[in-house]
Amino acid sequence: MKYNTLGRTDVKVSDLCLGSMTWGTGTPEAEGHDQIDMALDHGINFIDSAEMYPVLPTSKETQGDSERVLGTWLKKTGRRDDVVIATKVSGAGFPYIRNGSVPTGKAVKEAVEGNLERLQTDYIDVYQLHWPARKHYHFRNYWNFQPETQPREETKEHMLDILSAMADLIKEGKIRACGLSNETAWGVGQWARIAEENNLPHMATIQNEYSLLCRIYDMDLAEASHQEQIDLICYSPLATGLLTGKYDGGKIPEGSRASISGDLNGRLTEHALAATTAYQQVADKHGLSLVQLSLAFCTSRPFMGSVIFGARAPGQLEEILKAKDVVLSDEALTDINAVHRDHPMPF
Repeated sequence: MKYNTLGRTDVKVSDLCLGSMTWGTGTPEAEGHDQIDMALDHGINFIDSAEMYPVLPTSKETQGDSERVLGTWLKKTGRRDDVVIATKVSGAGFPYIRNGSVPTGKAVKEAVEGNLERLQTDYIDVYQLHWPARKHYHFRNYWNFQPETQPREETKEHMLDILSAMADLIKEGKIRACGLSNETAWGVGQWARIAEENNLPHMATIQNEYSLLCRIYDMDLAEASHQEQIDLICYSPLATGLLTGKYDGGKIPEGSRASISGDLNGRLTEHALAATTAYQQVADKHGLSLVQLSLAFCTSRPFMGSVIFGARAPGQLEEILKAKDVVLSDEALTDINAVHRDHPMPF
């Protein structure tokens, strides 16, 4: 297992990160604990969560349960020093979380107390903003994104307020580093500039979607990531299951995510299925599973800090762990880029 130091911090994490998004709904507590044990046995030291998790579905009744599952594991094992924990404060939109309001610096401080209580720890390694306090193009919103509507000065004031709160939390020892999620290139630049001008914490990471089927990060965000030393912690590297091959031919396996959420939040399209078939051919050519090809591609990217994966069953986790030491050949990367040119934006 390869390890990377995130951004300008001393936080060192494994190439692969165990996601907890389904713990508490699709994944019971005992299975979540088993996943943590198995992941650590294979060299993974990084676990990602959020105050709004679990999903499938999200609800007032289950909100925070994913953190609670990790918290009970920490209490049971006492292995806090063996894991690096990342979690998030939710943005606006959920009426049962801060009445759906945009988080202020004060609200972030209050949210951290809830995170810490559920996690049963006294510090968080990487504390992330789950999504911006303004409109953005993520989650398939790029088809009608209108950046000209964004409030510039209000946004910058919000960033200064949040960074000031993060500085206090770091000083108090409640978080080690802070990060972004679902941000844009302009946003990354503004966070970096405001932090530098005001001697405030530099964002260490950005958690955005990235996979063989979703490579918009390769454009301006990759440059911003490199120049500002903000590493990507990518989510959905298997495109919510598309890159496992389970949906080949348009079939929807019983119990799969698509059987619950329909079109995989806009990802399940005929173009995505065609691209997946092409990537499967590349994997076959190089003696790899599609899962191995997909994860190894993500870990090969120069801006990558860690790659988050989720598993709803032990067999899925076992298959993912087979990819932990796969290194793609130059020929495989050339073949991947050829498919990307033919299928540049399949969803």
